[in-house]
Amino acid sequence: MDLFQLETFLTVAREGSFSKAAKKLYRTQPAISQTIRKLEEEIGEGLFDRSSREGILTDAGKVLEEYAQKLLNLRTEALSAVGELRQLERGRLSIGANEVTCLYLLPMLDKYRDRCPMVSIAVQRTMASLVPEELLNRSIELGLVTYKIDQPELKSVVIYRDELIFVMHPSHPLASAGMLNINQLGAEVFVAHNVPSPYRAKVIDTFKHKNVPLHMHVELPTVEAIKKFVARERGLALLPGISVEDEIARGELASARVKELAFERKVRIAYRRNSVLSHASRAFLDVAESFAKQKGGRYLFQPER
Repeated sequence: MDLFQLETFLTVAREGSFSKAAKKLYRTQPAISQTIRKLEEEIGEGLFDRSSREGILTDAGKVLEEYAQKLLNLRTEALSAVGELRQLERGRLSIGANEVTCLYLLPMLDKYRDRCPMVSIAVQRTMASLVPEELLNRSIELGLVTYKIDQPELKSVVIYRDELIFVMHPSHPLASAGMLNINQLGAEVFVAHNVPSPYRAKVIDTFKHKNVPLHMHVELPTVEAIKKFVARERGLALLPGISVEDEIARGELASARVKELAFERKVRIAYRRNSVLSHASRAFLDVAESFAKQKGGRYLFQPER
C-alpha cells in the first residue's frame, strides 16, 4: 500500500461517499473505487460496507483508519522537519492546550514571536485528558497539561506553579475573610466547570471527607462564563489564580483561600520522548527556559523525567 491509497481511503471515510471523495481529490469516481479495491485486495479485508451508500467503515476499515492517519501525520511531520533545515522562519509550532492552560502560554508566545516572527503558531484547543493521545498520534508536537503524565513515551517540563482560589462578588460576606475554613462554605452555592478534571475530583472528595455539603447548582462550560456569572452575584467559584488576576485587579471579583483546598497546579509542557523535535518546538522550549530565568517567581523550567 502507498500513502496515496491511504489518503484516498481517509477521504472516502471522512466524506461518507465515493463520489464526494472523487470531487475532493479531483479524480473520477471509478478511479477512487479502483484505488480502494486495490487497497482491500492488498489487505485482504473489505474496508467499506458496500450495502450502504454512506461509506460506512467495516471493523477492518476502522482499524486501518487510525493507522492511516498516523502515517499521514508522520508524512506531514517529515516534510515539515526537512523544510525547517533551511531556516527556522519557515517552521510551524503546534501546541495542544485547553481553555485555561492557553493563559499560561500567552507571555511565552509573546517572547517567542519576538524571537521567531515568521514561524506559524497553531494552538489547538483540546481537552487536557486527550493531550497525551494527541501527542502520540502526532497531531500536535507540544501539549500543555496540569497533571503528571504517566506514559513512558512522553516527557514533561514544569513551567508554572499556580493555585486554585475562591472568587466571589466583592460585596459577598466572605469577600474580606482572606483565609476561609471549608465549614464556612457549606451553605454557599458554587458555579462549577462541567469538564471533568483531577482538581474537580479533589474538591468533591475533600468536601465529602470533611462532611461539608457541596452545592454545585450551576455548571458552565468555560471559565469566562463562570467568571461572568460569579460577577453577577450568582455564587462562588474555585478557579486557577492566573485566570482571575485581571478581574481581581479591577475589583470585579474578590478572592479568598481555603486551607483545606490549597491545591497547587503545576503546568507542564509535554512532548514525545524519542521523537526529534522540530526547530520551532525546540526554540519554544528555549524561550520557556529563558523566560523562567528572567521572570522567576511562579515561572520555572523543571524537567520531570
